[in-house]
Amino acid sequence: MFSSFRELAKCNPFFSPFQAQCEGRAPAKDGALVPTRNLGAAAASDEGDSCEFGSAKYYALCGFGGILSCGLTHTAIVPLDLVKCRIQVDPGKYKNLIHGLRLTFTEEGGRALAKGWAPTFIGYSLQGLGKFGFYEVFKVFYGGLLGEEYCYTYRTSLYLAASASAEFFADILLAPWEATKVRIQTMPGFANTLREGLPKIYNAEGINGLYKGLPPLWMRQIPYTMMKFACFERTVEALYKHVVPKPRADCNKAEQLVVTFVAGYIAGVFCAIVSHPADSVVSKLNNDKGSTAMQAAKDLGMKGLWRGLGVRILMIGTLTALQWFIYDLVKVQFRLPRPPPPEMPESLRLKLEAAGKLE
Repeated sequence: MFSSFRELAKCNPFFSPFQAQCEGRAPAKDGALVPTRNLGAAAASDEGDSCEFGSAKYYALCGFGGILSCGLTHTAIVPLDLVKCRIQVDPGKYKNLIHGLRLTFTEEGGRALAKGWAPTFIGYSLQGLGKFGFYEVFKVFYGGLLGEEYCYTYRTSLYLAASASAEFFADILLAPWEATKVRIQTMPGFANTLREGLPKIYNAEGINGLYKGLPPLWMRQIPYTMMKFACFERTVEALYKHVVPKPRADCNKAEQLVVTFVAGYIAGVFCAIVSHPADSVVSKLNNDKGSTAMQAAKDLGMKGLWRGLGVRILMIGTLTALQWFIYDLVKVQFRLPRPPPPEMPESLRLKLEAAGKLE
């Protein structure tokens, strides 16, 4: 299977980590001259890449980067997530972030702020595996189907389609752990640990209890991830084009990681806004036994759907920036191929020049 993706990567210079832009003509077998074309490097380069772009090892290490980036970051902000969920389901008691943290500490002690850390770590590690790993797979797959010119012209649509496809599968891995986490955090007396909470849901409601939040989870996470990847990719492109005073190839690793963090934070702010109403529904739905997504949204009302947005922007902006930073750091540390920002293919440039459409 991975060999077929590798072939797609070879045929798609937009996603190849290295390109040779060969001009002029090259000798054929019979001695005649034939036009040359863009060549994407298929094997690990002389600069020290540890694997081929599009190989099984490449996708596996991308998945590992996703595990670290999502699992560690979501676990680190469990106190913020706990208060955010409580604000969404009980706004009368938890007024805002500071009040919620203080009240939780006063009533339940410092350990309560870490409630739900285990399902958070496991669930979002699995989600990160699917989110980042499958994104790389689908990006190469869809890019190979589109071809070089359409790849560049419709690259935003390509990012959106690849990320939506990846998140669809990632949320199936996340759903049971998210359901357990929300109930531990928002239902007093339900359970204090994953070992206690997960079997309790399954024994009372069966598999449906663990997956009833999947549709609203898709509603929350798929738009979030589409924004997260498309906004990040285009922001990185814009930063190197308009802000960073030199090409990415001339930037050292530290400078590249700073650009990654800034682009990640910008993407995170937009992610929080796009996904917040569905996030409120997920919290309400998993807190109310027997409720449906439509009923939860109706109970919350328009104001309730947007309650806690400020906390979520702070949380998701920081989270997304750190996720991209960790993910890119894993690529750097494991010497994975890292394609540069996209550039217009020569064939497309010539077509636009001939049509008088190139500025």
